[in-house]
Amino acid sequence: MEKTGMPFFEKFLTLWVLLCIGVGVAIGRFLPVVPETLSLFEYANVSIPVAILIWLMIYPMMLKIDFSSIVGATKKPRGLTVTTVTNWLIKPFTMYGIAFFFLRIVFGQLIEVPLANEYLAGAVLLGAAPCTAMVFVWSHLSKGDPAYTLVQVAVNDLIILFAFTPIVAFLLGLTDVFLPWDTLLLSVFLFVVIPFAAGYVSRIAIIKKKGTEYFENNFLKKFKYVTIIGLLLTLIIIFSFQGETILANPIHIVLIAIPLTIQTFLIFTIAYGWAKAWKLSHSVAAPGAFIGASNFFELAVAVAISLFGLQSGAALATVVGVLVEVPVMLGLVAIANKTRHWFPVKK
Repeated sequence: MEKTGMPFFEKFLTLWVLLCIGVGVAIGRFLPVVPETLSLFEYANVSIPVAILIWLMIYPMMLKIDFSSIVGATKKPRGLTVTTVTNWLIKPFTMYGIAFFFLRIVFGQLIEVPLANEYLAGAVLLGAAPCTAMVFVWSHLSKGDPAYTLVQVAVNDLIILFAFTPIVAFLLGLTDVFLPWDTLLLSVFLFVVIPFAAGYVSRIAIIKKKGTEYFENNFLKKFKYVTIIGLLLTLIIIFSFQGETILANPIHIVLIAIPLTIQTFLIFTIAYGWAKAWKLSHSVAAPGAFIGASNFFELAVAVAISLFGLQSGAALATVVGVLVEVPVMLGLVAIANKTRHWFPVKK
């Protein structure tokens, strides 16, 4: 393992993820009081315990950002162009096409049409909501540029404000789609504003007190495993919430997961391949592709519940998006890390 340069914990990350998924499902099935208690701490469809863990995952990455690097990132429009075009002019429509093909045609004999339409609606909601929080984790695991990742996420958050509602309404043929401002604003505040402010203040204070060398060689190393541990604990909580759902609907969950997984790989391939063709650095290309490949699931779940109800197929489809995302995204992180040599070395 020393030859590969990968520590034991990270080398077997997939195993730890599978174990945590199993533990989460078991807790949801045999200790339902745990998720029931945690669900009490929720506001605007955002789980506060999960938000805290995501904050812990993001904070170490935010420590690496200084204001000048953010300004520099805004002067490099190609990476932003790849992310923006892929997420808003391609992703929602490929999601609709792939989900319709599988849920209405391929699996037409297994799923009744009304239910298939609800599953399709949930998939569209996921497709119109690019990631806000977890992309920082995927960027961290692929050694992405933290400042550029922050700018990419900020741009997508701004576009969500005016593009999410009309895209969803157009694809689903609805007229009463709305944007849950409380969910959106709370998520941005918790997952972007707070960790960035905390990281920025910590960076300035520590460098001023002990110097840059101490900050980079000592302080940052203290958070080496915080992101991964936070990820694993988040998995346990998320899967404990959905333990009963998974065990009660195993076949339909698999059927929904198939188009969602194909869509994730497709969007990653489009953005990642485009970035390679434009000769962008790997630290920009990887997180840019991850933003579209993963989803703003808090937003999608909130809209699905408000439009179709808590027990609807649309709500279930958005939940499956949550369940599929982490294992699939870890696979894409591995692909991105193994293909780093495809991209020019950053000078």
